[in-house]
Amino acid sequence: MKVLVIGTGAREHALCHSLSNDPDVTALHCAPGNAGIAEAAELHEVDPLDGAAVAALATELGAELVVVGPEAPLVAGVADAVREAGIPVFGPSGEAAQLEGSKAFAKEVMAAAGVPTARSYVCTTPQEVAEALDAFGAPYVVKDDGLAAGKGVVVTDDLEAAKAHANACERVVIEEFLDGPEVSLFAITDGVTVVPLQPAQDFKRALDGDEGPNTGGMGAYSPLPWADPKLVDEVMQTVLQPTVDEMRHRGTPFSGLLYAGLAITSRGVRVIEFNARFGDPETQVVLARLKTPLAGVLLAAADGTLDDLAPLRWSEDAAVTVVVASHNYPGTPRTGDPITGLDEVAAKDAPHAYVLHAGTKYDGDTVVSAGGRVLSVTATGADLTQARERAYAAVSRVRLDGSQHRTDIAAKAAAGE
Repeated sequence: MKVLVIGTGAREHALCHSLSNDPDVTALHCAPGNAGIAEAAELHEVDPLDGAAVAALATELGAELVVVGPEAPLVAGVADAVREAGIPVFGPSGEAAQLEGSKAFAKEVMAAAGVPTARSYVCTTPQEVAEALDAFGAPYVVKDDGLAAGKGVVVTDDLEAAKAHANACERVVIEEFLDGPEVSLFAITDGVTVVPLQPAQDFKRALDGDEGPNTGGMGAYSPLPWADPKLVDEVMQTVLQPTVDEMRHRGTPFSGLLYAGLAITSRGVRVIEFNARFGDPETQVVLARLKTPLAGVLLAAADGTLDDLAPLRWSEDAAVTVVVASHNYPGTPRTGDPITGLDEVAAKDAPHAYVLHAGTKYDGDTVVSAGGRVLSVTATGADLTQARERAYAAVSRVRLDGSQHRTDIAAKAAAGE
């Protein structure tokens, strides 16, 4: 199978890493890719938001499966353009991707499907914002209705900060704060059948101890030793299947990756948000544990045959990802700094630990930083303790001036807390 992956980040590198190890994949392409993906796939220049250009590239390459990684191309309808060209594509239509593209739309679908979620108000004026914030009280949860690359949500006890964020957005969803730990659960679906993956937990705050501003994610781990063994079945029955059924009944079937961000509250599981694609950095740990070859699973979702797929096989090992971010992230990051030590990780830590590139590019022969989240260092081990040790050993070999990373990814879970 010839596969084309669309995107530039660590999620796409994780997908390419798994696909490159799949014996059924005979040729692997990525557009536009990054410095790390170049080692696993042949790179092509393309505007990921230009559906016609992506479809033309896929046709030219003779691609038999296109995997659209990021949310912005999905919401822009890139998957539709590829489908119209007659090529199987893993990723929802532009209309179905509104589950992520509009928080208000997602709330509407959840209400119709009876999916448990936080109570919320959709606001478009300062007066509506003030009334909604007053109704729920602190901590305030304010979400930009549209796509904001993982940075559209503010959770704060500061009323003025909440108002400032809300009033900077055209339309916001203000909702009640959900207590309890958060879990990410991905499911692959062809619009009818839903196949859940293993749950993961990510770390949104920039600093140790969940301090600092929200980010796109500073690390993740899987499995979750503290979670109820019945969690996946419960989320399948109360969240994932009802949502997929509701989307189909609306005439906008959702096929691809449905990501449920969940809060395990004192009143039960509640949906925080849906995403229409693999999440970053959870993908890095979930795919590290998947033993079933990936290409066939994604193709089955693309061509509507998931029901015929054998049950997924999973490693008993644990996986941990630590994100290495650039100076000043999540503010305006410094870019162009050389990255060294990558060869050392490959020589000393493989195959148990490896580096997935996010914001990198080549400057001549040198790999340099090209974004806020620069690398995802991923490791597996017999348990979370061993996976953490291996991940942080590999992180210690990577040198990037001014870089930052959290030192407590999976620490509590490994310690049984």
